[in-house]
Amino acid sequence: MPRLVVLISGNGSNLQAILDACASKSLDARVVAVVSNNPDAFGLTRARRAGVHAVLKTRDRAQDRRAYDAELAALVASYEPDYVVLAGWMRILSSAFLDRFPNRVLNLHPALPGAFPGVHAIERAFDAYQRGEITQTGVMVHLVPDEGVDSGPVLAQESVPIEPNDTIEALQARIHQVEHRLLVDTLRGLLTADR
Repeated sequence: MPRLVVLISGNGSNLQAILDACASKSLDARVVAVVSNNPDAFGLTRARRAGVHAVLKTRDRAQDRRAYDAELAALVASYEPDYVVLAGWMRILSSAFLDRFPNRVLNLHPALPGAFPGVHAIERAFDAYQRGEITQTGVMVHLVPDEGVDSGPVLAQESVPIEPNDTIEALQARIHQVEHRLLVDTLRGLLTADR
């Protein structure tokens, strides 16, 4: 059965979507470890509740970024993942990590390709809508081949319209619903294609 390692920094709602899909057998895979760089990440609790290894890997401020990424890569590699899923991982990974898993690191980003890379994408899209610059935003799942921010080859994308009476919270909720489905569907497609 394909093995997934999921990297998170926060709440872990996308992790939960993967765990639920694995438990219901709608995703023929197993999450073998969840790694977080944040000791307060609720996603670690989600992992423990699902019986999955929950690993905290913080970076000391004095530690070189590439040295941390090399240690993180060794940790992740010890679980022999078929894919590494960045589901709310809030650090840019260097080649010291990415070169260990070529074409096997996926990232979920709450914006369409080329729009709002990096952090606070939903908030920036909402602000752009308020200024009349856009009418929709979206979600994408992409490969992470290098240190480019949200710029890797797109595996899946879906538009999310912004409604005139939307609040930021309403928009976030709709985007999260799309994220949960699109991430699981994309993983299912990749794993099916690998067979």
